[in-house]
Amino acid sequence: MSRIAQAFQNGKAFIPFLTCGDPDLETTERLVSAMAEAGADLIELGIPFSDPTAEGPVIMAASERALRGGATTDKIFAMVRRLRKKISIPMVFMTYANVVYSYGTERFVKTAAEIGIDGLILPDVPFEEKDEFLGDCRRFGLELISMIAPTSDERIDRIAKEAEGFLYCVSSMGVTGVRSRITTDLNAMIRRARAANPQLPCAIGFGISTPEQAEEMAGYADGVIVGSAIVRMIGDLGADAVEPVADYVRRMRAAANRSAE
Repeated sequence: MSRIAQAFQNGKAFIPFLTCGDPDLETTERLVSAMAEAGADLIELGIPFSDPTAEGPVIMAASERALRGGATTDKIFAMVRRLRKKISIPMVFMTYANVVYSYGTERFVKTAAEIGIDGLILPDVPFEEKDEFLGDCRRFGLELISMIAPTSDERIDRIAKEAEGFLYCVSSMGVTGVRSRITTDLNAMIRRARAANPQLPCAIGFGISTPEQAEEMAGYADGVIVGSAIVRMIGDLGADAVEPVADYVRRMRAAANRSAE
């Protein structure tokens, strides 16, 4: 069983996201360790990119701060190497195709696998174009995470059938960001995905920020992904965000798992 599959074995998986290098890589390293200790089941590490099309203003600003501060793919790889000596939970990179292309796809995937990364999420790569990356991911043992959205419609069955790791279910249309209400019929979307691939865990992301939302979304899915709410906290508190973020992760994981009680 892969490390990603194991993340969904202990109740509902809570999956936090952060932007590497915001406010600096030393703080990112402390944050990742603290989130793992606080009970995160899997962590998404964002590699900053100058034109992150799927991101709202909160994560876009974090990417800009990280890039201004000198965060590079190689420095992030070095940070993950250090983290892997301390933590064993799965970690996946979330970034954009250009980041991978510019590094060299084979070199990027091979290095990511060597340093202990478990999967890769590329939100700007349509499902129909995933084969550009899938061969290298399979060769080096990285799981390429697929996404479905409310507009995926008749493609949901095919995407779910071919997906690996877990299925990233986008809760709302538009870019990332905190939402007061999530109105998509997620239950129907996830039922379709599970019918196509019963073994594949489904995790919901985009817009989740409160314990109440985490509990509700975990009622439909196998995991809950939270990004903008954490990134905003880091943006506000900088290097002082470590303890508040760890406390938030503890509360959100507990809320997600209330739905399983």
